[in-house]
Amino acid sequence: MADKPIVKVGHLKITDHLILGVTQNQVESGQTAFDTFQMETIPYLGWNQVSDAMKNGEIDACCILAPTAMDLFKAGIDIKLVLFAHKTGSVLIKNKAAGITSIADLKGKMIAIPYQLSVHHMLLHQLLTENGLIPGSGKDVGLEVMAPSQMPQAVQYDEEGEIGGFIVAEPFGSQAIAEGYGEEFYLSKDLWPKHPCCVVVVKNELVEQNPDAVQELTNSLVASGQFIQEQKTEAAKIGATFLGQTEEVVLKVLTEPVDRVMTNELMPVVDDLSKIQDYMCDTMNVLKGKIDLDKFVDLQFAKEAGAI
Repeated sequence: MADKPIVKVGHLKITDHLILGVTQNQVESGQTAFDTFQMETIPYLGWNQVSDAMKNGEIDACCILAPTAMDLFKAGIDIKLVLFAHKTGSVLIKNKAAGITSIADLKGKMIAIPYQLSVHHMLLHQLLTENGLIPGSGKDVGLEVMAPSQMPQAVQYDEEGEIGGFIVAEPFGSQAIAEGYGEEFYLSKDLWPKHPCCVVVVKNELVEQNPDAVQELTNSLVASGQFIQEQKTEAAKIGATFLGQTEEVVLKVLTEPVDRVMTNELMPVVDDLSKIQDYMCDTMNVLKGKIDLDKFVDLQFAKEAGAI
């Protein structure tokens, strides 16, 4: 056991990364064993920490926002996108104290986003601009980057209703609803059906030196995605521990509705990544320059794992 290399995988405590939690649970319970490596999962609080850990070489792989991964690749970080971590799974929450009944009511308010380079930012930008509102500093709707785990609390303590709401990966939206401070406004799946968001990236060094480890990890994550889709009650139990949430909140995310978050279609779709890149570069101007997605995405492991 000691001679197997340790592969460190970074993540956030969000439902989007539950495939990693299920894999970790199955390793710890002895249901899964890796022949070529040992896995260590490292949770972070915010996206900047995950990004920095990947830049600094603290981790070998991670579940990370697709646009952030593109930005890392453009900055010269030698990584490959090997799998989608999920599809859909985010929610726009309105702050009960803000009295929001329509998109127009968000004018003059602030909305929290998890990161500049996030699909959440893109979906919110599309939604606001389609409804005649301009997002940004000094514009119609202010935006503030906030760690996902801090968003429910920010709304809880905003008694004046200055925060219109937040857009975030589950389970933090459902947590705010359960605690009585937030209301569901839009599910991300209704803004862009089957949209990608977080992806699994690995260091190219690992791909070249230990492709069997990358394959084993990918196989397990794909199997975990199927498990979540088919065994939602059991997945919610695992998720409660992995995410530090109540079982009820995680089960709601996995079942209401059943396609709120999807973990059984993890094959990377380059056309979808291209759509994100084009919009965030050409329209939003937050991605500074484009990358060659065919050089960034490596489909061989997902194909071998039977991802769809």
